[in-house]
Amino acid sequence: MKVKLLMIGKTQESYITEGFELYKKRIVHYLPFEEFTIPTLRDTKNMKDAEVKQKEGELFLKNLREDDFVVLLDERGKQYDSVEFAGFIQQRMNMATKTLIFTVGGAFGFSEEVYKRANYKISLSKMTFSHQIIRLIFMEQLYRAFSIINGEPYHK
Repeated sequence: MKVKLLMIGKTQESYITEGFELYKKRIVHYLPFEEFTIPTLRDTKNMKDAEVKQKEGELFLKNLREDDFVVLLDERGKQYDSVEFAGFIQQRMNMATKTLIFTVGGAFGFSEEVYKRANYKISLSKMTFSHQIIRLIFMEQLYRAFSIINGEPYHK
């Protein structure tokens, strides 16, 4: 299985980039991992929030294949503790999922078309985080999941 993280816009803060890269280096020891950043839309000052969300949604959909298992990181998704999340990952591996894609939406979330395409939604917390910091939180949890799956001491 390959895991991919699909995101809107570059990370602005160096501490997020550094932490992201740290966990990425750890994750690739377990399986292929790829990140893809969709460029931020330009000239959105005169656009309504719904229009920005729609255009970002079109860009998301262009980067998905029919056989991808797509998981939205979304406030309305199912919440797991770390062990349960590891179980979710293990289940996808057992089901021979070819590519597991996690998505981080923009500031306005996902379009309806992206919701319709998604196979699953996961919420990392009831709290609201910026779409920048959630990348780092997710990477730490993904690494933790693989350490749990492999019986390594990181989780303890």
